[in-house]
This record gives sequence, C-alpha cells and structure tokens, in this order.
Amino acid sequence: MSAAPQTPEVPTLVLDSTDQAPRLARRFLAEQFAGWGITDDYTGRLVVCELTTNAYKHGAGPIVVRLFLDPNDEQPVIEVSDTGTGHPTVQPQNDAATSGRGLQLMAELVHEWGVKHLAGGRKVVWAKLP
Repeated sequence: MSAAPQTPEVPTLVLDSTDQAPRLARRFLAEQFAGWGITDDYTGRLVVCELTTNAYKHGAGPIVVRLFLDPNDEQPVIEVSDTGTGHPTVQPQNDAATSGRGLQLMAELVHEWGVKHLAGGRKVVWAKLP
C-alpha cells in the first residue's frame, strides 16, 4: 500500500496585535521569499506590511500571516487573518485624507486580492502577487 501524498506545509507566522507586527511580517516574508529563490520581494513586503498594519489597526485577536505559492501558476500568495468584524474596502480617493490609501495602492500592485470569512469569526485578506 502506498502512502498518501504529503501536502506541503504552508509557512505561517502568528503575531500579537502590536505595532511590531508589520515589521515582523516583512522580515518573515523576506526570509521565505529568499528560501523560494524570489529575489525581488519589494512588492511582497509592501503588501504584507499593509495587510498586517490593517489587521493591527482595525482587526482584533492574533494576526496570522501565511505565505504560499499558488499551485496553478507558482505565483506568491499572501494571507493575513484576524478576528476583527470589519470588511476591508478600497476607500474613495480623497486628496485631503491623511490615511486610507493603503488598500488602494496595494490593489494597484497585486494581480488580484480579496477577503474570505472563515468559521469562528476570522477573516482572511489575501493578495496574489504578479
């Protein structure tokens, strides 16, 4: 009898919801991308920083960052989850605003992104890099 195929483990980082979370998430992404041989991690670091900052500022509970390569095209996918009840949305352009542009900028940089709601009240904001 042959063994069942193993599913690769998804690199995961669990963070306390503090102002240190974005920095730790950027470092985690840079290390993982280097391990995958991805030399240009600039967009990934921007995206994980934005999603983690939003989870810290607007979410609740621990922040979970997961990174994996899409099995269909090997493009990197970033997932950031928390237990906050808010639903991230791109804000309308407001030249007088001092914040609220992060998701708008991120949406311009990624191939696609979205929000999934999970059992237990968690939500996952994900982005697929080009």
